[in-house]
Amino acid sequence: MIQTHEINDEFRKTLVGMSIVFIENEKSLKDQEPLDERELPQDDHDCDQEDPELTSLGDGTPSPAEIKLKIKKSLLEFRCKVEDAILGNYLLGEPDQNLAPEDIVVAREQLRGITLWGVPLLPSKAHEGTDIVLRKFLKAKDFKVSDAFDMLQKTMIWRSKNNIEGILDEDLGSEFENAGFLNGRDREARPVSYHVCGIFRDKHLYKKTFGTQQKCDKFLRWRIQLIERAIEKLSFREGGVDSIIQIYDLKNIPNQGMKELNSLSKKALIMFQNYYPELIHKSIVVYAPFWFYTSQVLFSRFMNQRNKKKFILARPQKVTQTLLKFIAPEHLPTEYGGLMRNCDQDFSAADKVFELKIKGNTVSRVEFPVNEPGVTIMWDVTVVGWDVSYKEEFIPDDEGSYNILLQNQSVVGDSTRNSFYISEPGKIVITVENGTFKKKKLFYRSKTRATIPMFILLA
Repeated sequence: MIQTHEINDEFRKTLVGMSIVFIENEKSLKDQEPLDERELPQDDHDCDQEDPELTSLGDGTPSPAEIKLKIKKSLLEFRCKVEDAILGNYLLGEPDQNLAPEDIVVAREQLRGITLWGVPLLPSKAHEGTDIVLRKFLKAKDFKVSDAFDMLQKTMIWRSKNNIEGILDEDLGSEFENAGFLNGRDREARPVSYHVCGIFRDKHLYKKTFGTQQKCDKFLRWRIQLIERAIEKLSFREGGVDSIIQIYDLKNIPNQGMKELNSLSKKALIMFQNYYPELIHKSIVVYAPFWFYTSQVLFSRFMNQRNKKKFILARPQKVTQTLLKFIAPEHLPTEYGGLMRNCDQDFSAADKVFELKIKGNTVSRVEFPVNEPGVTIMWDVTVVGWDVSYKEEFIPDDEGSYNILLQNQSVVGDSTRNSFYISEPGKIVITVENGTFKKKKLFYRSKTRATIPMFILLA
C-alpha cells in the first residue's frame, strides 16, 4: 500500500510498500553540470573568518590556496548548520507541537546522539568521521551549503521513516542471494558489490521475485540492505576506505518482459543518488546487450551529471581488461577472467600473483621448478582475453625420463587451474603462444604442499 507523509512544505515524500519512503529532490534528478571547485559558492555565514590576501592567477583564476580555503569555509559553515539543526531539534523536521514538554526534552537528547553510517553527526562531538561524512554531501552538491544541508536532512528523514538503521537485522530471505552479493575488494581496498541480472531470464524465478507489489517492495528493501552491508565494511576516517565499487552483470538478460525489474532499477538509482552521496566510487556495467545502450539514455535522465561520470560501460570483449583496472586478479572472480573462486581451499587472496606481458606473435613460457619429490604443485593461470594456444607439461630433470603433457589446447574463457604430483625433481612448464597482433597479459600463481601418494595409503 502506498502512503503519503508530510514533513514541512519543502518536502514531498512517498512511501513505496515495505516502508520505503522516497523524499524526492527534484533538483537532483535533473542533469546538472558539476561545478569545478574553483567555482565554489561564496555565501556569507556566521562561522566565516576574514579571508587572508590570496594571490589569484594572472587570468583571474583562483589560486589552489584560495580554492582550498573556500572548500574549508564551506565545510565550516555546513558544520555550524548541522550543529544548529541538531541542538535546535529540527534536523528531522519541525518537532511535533503536540508533544509533552518532557517528551520534547527526550527527543532533543536522542537527536544529539544521531548517527549516519555509524558516524555521529553532531560536529561538537569531534568524531574523526563526521567531517568525512559531511564532505560527501557537500561534494555531491558542488559545495553549496544550503543544498547539502537539504540533502542531509532529507536523507535522515528517509532513514528514520524506513527504519534503515535496523535493516541489517531483518531476514529478507535467501531468494536474492544469487542476484547480488559482496565479494572481494578493489585495488584501493573498496568493497565490491555484484548485481547479477541474468538469473531473471528464468520466467518462473522472475514471477516468483516480482509477481506482486509486496515482492517488488521486498526486493527494493533487499537492495538497500545490500548497500548497507557494504557500508559496514567502510572506514570513515582520514586515509580510510569510504566508498564502494558496484558491478552490474547484464549477461543473458532478456530485452522484454522485465518491466518490474527496470522500474525497480530506476528507483534504486534515484535512491542511491539522493540518500547515499559519494559512497559509490564507480558503477561498472559488463556484458551489456546492444539494446541496453539505447535504454541507458533513458536511465541517464534520472541521474545528475556527477553520477553519470561514475558509470562505466565495458564492451563484452573487454570485460576482464576493464575490471582488472580496478580489481586485482586475486580478488576478481573466475567468471570475469580473474583467479578468485568461491570457497577456495587451495589459494587465497594472500597468495602472490605474478604478471607476464606477452607481445603479439610471440611464444612465452612460465616455469615452476620443483626440486624435492613427494609434493603436489598447484597453479592458477588466466590470460586477459585469451585467444591463445596454451600448453602445460612436466619436464623432469633426468634426461632419461619422459616429459608428461598435462594440457594442450586453445583456451578461451575462465581461468584454468591444475595440479600435479611430483615424483621426481623437475619443473612445470606453461607455454602460451600468442598468434594475434595484440599484446596479452598473463596472471599466474603457484604453491606446493606435501602429499602422501594414494598407493601408499592403500598399501
